[in-house]
Amino acid sequence: MDVVLEVSDQFMFDYMYAWLLPARPALYDFPDKTNGTAQAFSSWVYEPATEFFSLEPSQAAYQSIWARDNIYRQALSLFLILWLFGLVTYYVFASLSYIFIFDKKTMEHPKFLKNQVWLEIKQTNAALPVMALFTFPFLVAEVRGYSLLYDTSAEGPGRWYDYFQFPLFIMFTDFGIYWIHRGLHHPLVYKHLHKPHHKWIMPTPYASHAFHPIDGFAQSIPYHVFPFIFPLQKMAYVGLFVFINFWTIMIHDGEYYANNPVINGAACHSVHHFAFNYNYGQFTTLWDRLGGSYRQPDNDLFEKEKRMSTTTWKKQVNEMEKIVKEVEGEDDRHYEPTETKKSK
Repeated sequence: MDVVLEVSDQFMFDYMYAWLLPARPALYDFPDKTNGTAQAFSSWVYEPATEFFSLEPSQAAYQSIWARDNIYRQALSLFLILWLFGLVTYYVFASLSYIFIFDKKTMEHPKFLKNQVWLEIKQTNAALPVMALFTFPFLVAEVRGYSLLYDTSAEGPGRWYDYFQFPLFIMFTDFGIYWIHRGLHHPLVYKHLHKPHHKWIMPTPYASHAFHPIDGFAQSIPYHVFPFIFPLQKMAYVGLFVFINFWTIMIHDGEYYANNPVINGAACHSVHHFAFNYNYGQFTTLWDRLGGSYRQPDNDLFEKEKRMSTTTWKKQVNEMEKIVKEVEGEDDRHYEPTETKKSK
């Protein structure tokens, strides 16, 4: 994440910190003690975060009492990056998915909540800053050199690993998320942490980040632990960070492209939302198959007319209501009246 931090410093944070926490000018310009117009001095020395590009710092980079390598500055900057980058990614790509991919007929489903889109957005806005607060210590440790992140192939295990790191990352994080997610369904945990995400029986792309913040953070832990256990190339790390956010939106978009026995796509995840106790995996179905929790989506879900039919919806509703009674007891969700849905 030091690459992202350097870019953010160059174009935003250098100016912000120079304005908020300006460095005091030296009393004189050594060795000329008579000069009282000396510029503020910083002992920080610029070193590019990567060999692939460099950004020559502006004068603002040297004009704050918090230099770029100040741990408090790094912590605050990384918190803001996590929070603001998360918001921008969420609003831009969830909105694009909602406008161009999400089938609005889903909103006529009997279990689509009243004001659901607004509620999903509200939950996300509340969750993201708290999730960033829990997450930024991992990133501080990374930029201060405590992880196994590397820049060039020569610094890593070898050229072969530059390719192998991607399936390794997917398998490791998928394994970790599977067990964390499954643990969040334990009766002692579910109602307190994971239930807010299961409020959305028929999710929209805006439900992608609509978690209880501790739930969202817990399921992200494997991503952040990985570079402390395995080597990971810096640019690959940034790319995977973006991919994870895209994937999270994609499995909530309601468009079931992947009728694939390996990929845990939107269809598999939709089964998880209305049937609860199946398909805990994030990327693949492997760990669900090994853990006995895999449920193959019905073929009807891949045919639009059948997927949106009253018969399919009634079947989903009956199953969902039975499971909710077992898992939650009383269903405290507020659904939009059927008449209102039909009038839209």
